[in-house]
Amino acid sequence: MRIKDIPQEERPKEKLMYAGAESLSTPELLALIIRTGNSSKSAVQLAEDVLAYSAKELGSLREADVQELTEIDGIGATKACSIVASLELARRLMGRESEDQRMSMKNPESVANLLMAEMRGLKQEHLVALLLNAKCEIESRITISMGELTSTVVHPREVFRPAIRKGAAGIILAHNHPSGDPTPSGDDIQSTKRIMEVSKLVGIRLLDHLIIGDGRYISLRNEGYME
Repeated sequence: MRIKDIPQEERPKEKLMYAGAESLSTPELLALIIRTGNSSKSAVQLAEDVLAYSAKELGSLREADVQELTEIDGIGATKACSIVASLELARRLMGRESEDQRMSMKNPESVANLLMAEMRGLKQEHLVALLLNAKCEIESRITISMGELTSTVVHPREVFRPAIRKGAAGIILAHNHPSGDPTPSGDDIQSTKRIMEVSKLVGIRLLDHLIIGDGRYISLRNEGYME
């Protein structure tokens, strides 16, 4: 199925032309880059597959390369190249942030201020990692997992894989409690200690782990759980 086969009111191209790019969802924007679907899926459906795969396997679509994208059913080399080229163009147009524009995360309050508005209202738990350079400036932000977070679910491999790929000097973890109460659970403490031990082995510092509640947060570093 191609974009032209989708009902008129649902076509990304027409929506962009008459309502502007801001009216399109992320899958619809990506569908315009992919351009065509295949015999079983529309371009929008393929775009949704790409986004789901990248969030689960890569942490972010921004981390994808052509080879990884071609592992997705329906995404061949041409589509993968279009996606990667578009991402690179976006990076170049945005330009590299100057040193004074980079956000420095030297204390828990800075992290909480950055994440609170977005994470306080989430209905399920999200674990994110801020990847930092040697100056404690954010280089990348990665979603590690979504759903109920336990010590058995949060594996250090998933935490450090993107950090190693990006050459991060340190990381800060943060996750939300949908209940609004940021009090750490036993699993929160156990998972953090496990990840902290691995951080020493891989040489990437775990600087803190914040729990975000509804307008409140707790730093496990400040609470003494990361000694």
